[in-house]
Amino acid sequence: MEYLIQNGELSIMQKLEILTDAAKYDVACTSSGVERKGDGKHMGNCTKAGICHSFSSDGRCISLLKILMTNECIFDCKYCLNRKSNDVPRATFTPEEICTLTMEFYRRNYIEGLFLSSGIIQDPTFTMELLYRTIWLLRNQYHFSGYVHVKAIPGADPELVERMGYLADRMSVNLELPTAEGLRTLAPNKHRKNILTPMRQIQNGIHANKEELILYRKSPVFVSGGQSTQMIIGATPETDYQILNVAENLYQKFELKRVFYSAFVKVNEDKSLPALPGGPPLLREHRLYQADWLLRFYGFKAEELLDEKRPFFNVMLDPKEDWAVRHLECFPVEINRAPYADLLRVPGIGVKSARRILSARRSTKLTFQDLKKLGVVMKRAVYFITCGGRMMYPTKLEEDYIVRNLTDPKERIRFGSDGMSYRQMTLFDDGMFPNGVRQEEKRII
Repeated sequence: MEYLIQNGELSIMQKLEILTDAAKYDVACTSSGVERKGDGKHMGNCTKAGICHSFSSDGRCISLLKILMTNECIFDCKYCLNRKSNDVPRATFTPEEICTLTMEFYRRNYIEGLFLSSGIIQDPTFTMELLYRTIWLLRNQYHFSGYVHVKAIPGADPELVERMGYLADRMSVNLELPTAEGLRTLAPNKHRKNILTPMRQIQNGIHANKEELILYRKSPVFVSGGQSTQMIIGATPETDYQILNVAENLYQKFELKRVFYSAFVKVNEDKSLPALPGGPPLLREHRLYQADWLLRFYGFKAEELLDEKRPFFNVMLDPKEDWAVRHLECFPVEINRAPYADLLRVPGIGVKSARRILSARRSTKLTFQDLKKLGVVMKRAVYFITCGGRMMYPTKLEEDYIVRNLTDPKERIRFGSDGMSYRQMTLFDDGMFPNGVRQEEKRII
C-alpha cells in the first residue's frame, strides 16, 4: 500500500501502519464481559460477547482497533522493539487522529472498540494526559459509546488515572516481567513499586465506586470491566511455579480480572536476553493460560499444580491431567454423587458440564451415554470416573497406563488389551455373534 507524505510529515494511514505494528506484542486485551446498549444519543455500544479477535457465544469473530498513541519512548527496555536506542520508524498520533480512525473504522463495521496504549513520550504524566485527552474527546465530542481499554501509565499523576477510570471500560498496567529482579535486569528505568501503585489505585477506585452506586445508582461507573496485566514469559529465568504464584497473588491481592502471558519474542540483540533456538516458548505460554484458568474457575491453587521440586509444567499433559495422574488417590469420582468441587477436578469435565451434571442427576441416574450429551470429554474423563459404581471400560488406575493412553492416540483406543473381547457391531447384527454367543456376553465398543 502506498501513502502520500506531505511537507515531510507522515500521513495518518502511514502512522496507522507503524503504530498498529508496534502494538502487536501487547496481548493484554480481550473480552471484558462489559455490556452497554446504545442510548440513541451516542454512536456504538459495548457487547459482553467479546472483542479483539475473540469469538462470541454465537460464533462471531469481533475485534477492536489496537494501536499505540506513539512508539516514541524515553525508556530503553532491552526486550522492547520500541526502546529509545532502536533505529525504527517513529510516529505519534494526535488525539483527534485516533478519534477519527476509531469512528471511521466503527462506521465501516471493522471494529467494536478501541485498545489504546503508548510508549512514554517526555514523561509518564504527559503521556497519560495525551491518552486521557483522546478518550475524553472520543466519549464526549465524538459520542462513542463502544468498548475502550486503556493502559494506565506507571508513574503518571494519580488524578489522571482516576479521571481515565470513569471513561474507560477496562484499564491495565503491565507488570512486564514476573519478578522485580527481572525488571531491574531488563528494564532498569522501570520500578516494581511504580507499576503496583496504579494497580492498587484502580482496585480502590472500583471498591469506592461500588459503594457510590449503592447510594446513588446513577453515579458514573469506574472501570466497569475491571483491570488486567501482562507478563513476558521466557525473557528471564523464572520457573512456571514462580510465575503462577505471582499470578495467584495478583488475583488475590489486586482482584485482577485477567493476567495475560506473552511468550518472549527476541526482537533485539542484547547479551542479557536469552537465546531462543526453538523460537518463542509458545507451548509454555499455553500451559500457563491453562493453569491460570484452573486458578480462576476450578478452585485450584498454584501449590497444587506445581512445587519447588516440579517447577515446570508437563510438556505432554495439560495441567489438569497432570494433577489428576499424580493424585490417583482422589479417583475414580462417582458422577451421581460427587460434589461440584470434585467434578471440576476431573479431566474432561468443565464448569458448564459440571453444572449440567448437577442439574441432570436431580431427576435421573446418569449413565456414560448421558455424560457425552452433557458435554463431558469422555476420551479424557473415562479414566477418572464411575457411573453407578462402574467404570466405562476395564481401566487400570495406574499412572503409567493412564499417561500412555492420554498421550498416544493409538493406545487410547485399545481398551481391553488385557485379552477382553471387543468388536464393532455391523448394521446387520441381530444380537448374536457367529459363534452363537449372545452380544450381552461380549463387550461391544
